[in-house]
Amino acid sequence: MTDQARVSLLRWLRRQLRQPTPQREHLEAAVANDDPAEARRLLDSFDFTAAQRHHVEGLIEEWERARAGA
Repeated sequence: MTDQARVSLLRWLRRQLRQPTPQREHLEAAVANDDPAEARRLLDSFDFTAAQRHHVEGLIEEWERARAGA
């Protein structure tokens, strides 16, 4: 994951998940540890709108493509 993509994903998560809950911290750790599978697993526990879920899944797909091309 590029630094720019990582920053974008973390900023989006922090805007959507304003309170620093353990779930958000685990999700941030998954991003920091370059673990998209864990991020996807954790996202299933969040109550996002369809638009939010679509957006964050798109960011994770970009992350997975970047990892595959590295």
